[in-house]
Amino acid sequence: MITNFYSNGKLLITGEYGVLDGAISLALPTKYGQTLSVTQNTTHTIQWQSIDHLKKVWFEVHFKINTLEIISSRNQETASVLQKMLLEAKKLNPTFLSETLGFNIQTSLDFPRDWGLGSSSTLLNNIAQWAKVSPYTLLWNSFSGSGYDIACAKHNTPILYQLDNTTPNVTETTFQPTFKDDIYFVHLNKKQNSREGISTYRKADFSKQAFISEINALTKAIIACEDSTVFKSLLMQHETTVSEVLNMKPVKELLFSDYKGAIKSLGAWGGDFILAAGDNTTPNYFKEKGYNTIRSYKDMIL
Repeated sequence: MITNFYSNGKLLITGEYGVLDGAISLALPTKYGQTLSVTQNTTHTIQWQSIDHLKKVWFEVHFKINTLEIISSRNQETASVLQKMLLEAKKLNPTFLSETLGFNIQTSLDFPRDWGLGSSSTLLNNIAQWAKVSPYTLLWNSFSGSGYDIACAKHNTPILYQLDNTTPNVTETTFQPTFKDDIYFVHLNKKQNSREGISTYRKADFSKQAFISEINALTKAIIACEDSTVFKSLLMQHETTVSEVLNMKPVKELLFSDYKGAIKSLGAWGGDFILAAGDNTTPNYFKEKGYNTIRSYKDMIL
């Protein structure tokens, strides 16, 4: 008997960096996600296999079922990260993995690992479902982060996400702009390290209160916006606001200064997906620039 768990990927539309300090942020779950399949075995081990979007095995590890000691793996770094996740889940629920002979586990991504849609957060949320523990607690005990990606993993609609100290407040919302056919998501052909971006943000000297207030106002305006021109202006205001805090140039200024629409970074600046608000010529513009991973709003967002 196979038990399956599934979690959605995510895109953070507003509030990058500020979401860590209580800003109201708009996040969208994606049509892409990750499945975790669990089958019992009699080996007294966990035999773990991870499959990428091309149906190829990219990671394997064997654990002892009772101690979660790593028996074998060709990727010790990834194995250790997974081991930490499972150990923390077991701390939160001591009955997890305690009454079985073993498991075969297979995880399956339906998006490339370098897209930045949440290969880690979808895995963590799936493990939390399997272990019957809070995914937010598991996240913060294992790693760090705001938790918005966990919220997207669990929700099938756009959400407003806000941290109240360490309490996540998630509100399902409606974000279906009439001009959504002119919104595209373009991958920048490189993976961004979120930890590096967060470090830069933490070292910056700025008024946190003023920054959060500005992000909150922009998030609310973007959700309520029904005019394409105003929407583009709001995106550019958001880019300027974050740019001043990070002391970094916005991605449009760096790479796409001749683009006629608006461009906004999504999540940590410098990689993964950007949002491009333009018109039906937008895909051709980016293809001519050498960017071939372009997804329409309806193809990307749940």
